[in-house]
Parts: sequence; C-alpha cells; structure tokens
Amino acid sequence: MTTSFPRPDYVELPGLTMAVHQMGPKEGQPILLCHGWPELGYAWHNQMEPLAEAGYRVLAPDMRGYGNTGGPTGEHAVPLYDMEHLTGDLAHLCDALDLPPAIFVGHDWGGFVAWDMPLRHPEKVAGIIGVNSAYVPRPDIDPIELIKLVHGPDMYMLHFQAYGKAEKQLGQDTDRALQFLHRRMPATQTRAPKKRSLNMLKSMERPETDWPGTPLHEPHDHAIYVEAYERTGWEGGLNWYRNLSRNWHQTENLPKHIKVPSLMVFAENDVVLPRSSGAEMADYIPDLETHIIPNCGHWTPTEAPDTLNDLILSWLSRKFS
Repeated sequence: MTTSFPRPDYVELPGLTMAVHQMGPKEGQPILLCHGWPELGYAWHNQMEPLAEAGYRVLAPDMRGYGNTGGPTGEHAVPLYDMEHLTGDLAHLCDALDLPPAIFVGHDWGGFVAWDMPLRHPEKVAGIIGVNSAYVPRPDIDPIELIKLVHGPDMYMLHFQAYGKAEKQLGQDTDRALQFLHRRMPATQTRAPKKRSLNMLKSMERPETDWPGTPLHEPHDHAIYVEAYERTGWEGGLNWYRNLSRNWHQTENLPKHIKVPSLMVFAENDVVLPRSSGAEMADYIPDLETHIIPNCGHWTPTEAPDTLNDLILSWLSRKFS
C-alpha cells in the first residue's frame, strides 16, 4: 500500500520545534498519530490519506528526539525525555494549533504516550486508539525491577539504560540495525516467546542470514529511515527507555481510569506487546472496544494497513460521526 506523504510543518513549542506532517481539512476532527521506536512520523504514511479522505484532520509528528524534530542531547538531557515532557509536547502542540479535543492514536512507545494523555491532559483528549500498545495500569514495583523479574537480565530495555552504549552499537551501521529491527516475524517465531532471545543487541551481531523473519520495508521506505537515523543518531529515542523508573515515580498520584472512548488493536504475532499485556484494560476503561489482527506482528501500521485502517474508520464512524 503506497500513499502520498506531506512535508512537515514546523511548530514552535516550549523548548522544542516539532516537525508535524498534516493532511485533511483543518475544520475536521483532529487525530494525532504517535509513532514508536525506532520509527518516525512517516510510520503512519499508510494511515494518513485514508483518514484525511474521511474528513479528519490528521497530524503525524516526529516525536521528541526523532527525525526532523530532534531534541536536546547529552547525558544531562535524559530527564527531558520523560512522560511529562512527551505528553507535554502533544498538549502544547494542541494549544499551538488551537485544536479542539483530539483523538490520539499510538503504536509501540507512542501508544504509551497516547494512553497517558487522558491521565495528564484530559481536556485535550476526545478518544484514544492503542495499536499493539495496551493500557497498563501503574505496577506495584519499579518497571525496571519488573522487567528483570519477567524477562531476566538480558532483556534489551535493560541494556538501553546505560547512556551512550546502545546508541554507539546501533550507530556503527544504521542501515544494518534498521534492517534487523524492522522485520516481519513468522508465526513460528512469535508463538514460542520463551525460546526467542530478547537480547536485541547481541542477536543483531549474528549474520543476517540467521536473522528471523523478512524485511519489513520496501527499499524506498527503508531509505527514509536510514537517512533520518544517520542524521540524528539514536540517542533521542533511547532516552525514552531511560525514563522508565522516573515515569513510574511520577505517576503515583495520577488517576488510573480512562474516561474517553477507546479502541485497542492487538496483533496476533507480537512478542514484545502480546494481547495478554492488556488483560486489565476493561477494568479501567468503561468504553473500550478491542480487536486482534491475525497473522500480524509488531509493525501493524505497515504489516496490516488496510485492516488497521478499516478498524479505525469503523470505530471513528460509530463514536465520532
């Protein structure tokens, strides 16, 4: 599926100039598409045109630390990538563009930002759509300790905690790193998660012929990611992972229930964000609709664009006609 993709507009926010790709009528219901790691606003290029043609005002920013937005660098800047800043960017963007309450759509890390918006900035939110990333209530223990308990010491998120290490390894060959990370995984690899290593940096060192799955992107799309990451480096996105504990401490007094209409789209073959991660969602979100896309892995907006678009447009037509 190929669509046109608009050049970014640049919006001045407090402490950040955000690159935002926009499409659709300005008077339409705004929909903000929040990408994850390692992605860009371009990750939504298969969603923007169908949503715009349906009459929605669609905005896909390069999030803080990514692409044409970029962000502060240096170890001292790591706290500037916590959830307070990530959700604050979106709230400031709504203010800068004078948007009415928006529908926030998030995939991967962008999904966790989207789910946090109604807890931190409820006046900005009309609805939430999670793609692969479920709403997970605040755990009882620090998420870093939880990751160690569930996955052991070799889980890639733990390796990302040391400033400067992962970005150096990934940046040695950005083309190769993105080829490794952006892959369609066969069901035989995803239905036995205990047998699959989550030591991402070590697995990447294996010969490419030993990598599971097949390349996700066509050469043109892959080249867009390579150019962006070679230009900006990997630091910004990795800093999101370095705030897991800080985010947890900050959320102690936040509400836990989400009061806006919500749609959750899981992918059958996603190992990192399986359907089981959303087991508690219905207890905290009264107006929740859930779907699962079969034979689809982690990169749902690219792997199953038509199915995802149909689910989103159907839900929007019923909730925001």
